[in-house]
Amino acid sequence: MLLAPDLRDWLAAGYPARWVDDLVEHGLDLSAVYADYTEVRGAPPYDPRLTLKILIYGYSHGITSSRALERRCHDDIAYRFLTAQVAPDFVAISRFRTRHGAALKALFTQSLTLWAQAGLVSLGRVALDGTKVRAAASRHRAMSYDRMVRAESELADEVDALLADAERLDAAEDAAYGTDWRGDEQPVELARREGRLAAIRKAKAALEAEHAAKARAQAEQAAAEQGSGPGSGHRGW
Repeated sequence: MLLAPDLRDWLAAGYPARWVDDLVEHGLDLSAVYADYTEVRGAPPYDPRLTLKILIYGYSHGITSSRALERRCHDDIAYRFLTAQVAPDFVAISRFRTRHGAALKALFTQSLTLWAQAGLVSLGRVALDGTKVRAAASRHRAMSYDRMVRAESELADEVDALLADAERLDAAEDAAYGTDWRGDEQPVELARREGRLAAIRKAKAALEAEHAAKARAQAEQAAAEQGSGPGSGHRGW
């Protein structure tokens, strides 16, 4: 096997996804999120912790499109680690963001604040080191409570911008592809290997035929030009 059978062995010990995993599992109060699921409305199809990990990790790395996050859950080892290979689709991701908008903002801001307090001054593309966090804290000195409160307000502004970008992108992609489509779906006939191989053979044959036709046309043109050139006619005496 090229990859270890245990997902936890797929990532280096200090990989940022491990921070997100530990933080959601052991550092955040998720009661506001879970309280929104009642017996009347039914349990969530995906554990909210998994979706929250996707959003925090994705947004902190500049990936705010729900469709892009779904693709990462299938293709990116870090996301597969965070979700234990239980990947929600983009509709579920988008609905979670919309449904828990206020709680998500608070949890995301709290996450960034805790990371800074722990000494992690940057995560992905989130500019922790561009706020008062860097001026007030280092890897060796924790922030005072008052300074952390001031820095938290700036982090909240950055979270607002990320959430607004996510909403804008999802709306634009919904308009472009439809609310039920990712936009990168393959035709049904290409979903199976047999169909893909047949399509490859057909495409290859078409290209070869086109190349042969072009070669014939070039040869005919060259012959015609040679036949109409100087000295090509019969000279009488």
